[in-house]
Amino acid sequence: MKIVIGILLMIAGAIGGLYIGGWLMFIQSILGVCQAFDSHTLTGTLIGWVVIKCLFASFVGGLIFWIGVILGNAIID
Repeated sequence: MKIVIGILLMIAGAIGGLYIGGWLMFIQSILGVCQAFDSHTLTGTLIGWVVIKCLFASFVGGLIFWIGVILGNAIID
């Protein structure tokens, strides 16, 4: 049973990392800039925040994945 819970935590870490890093921080930010451009409300501050989010998206996603793997391995052992 411990192995199943550990593997589920690892899978949850991978899915969470992809969702937060890939979707929320990367894709949704770019879509928000596109919507702002279409509605003529695009500002330099918005572009700056999106660039920062995109730069840190892989780090945050990888960190969440890594935490899931560490917790999963801790439960399995």
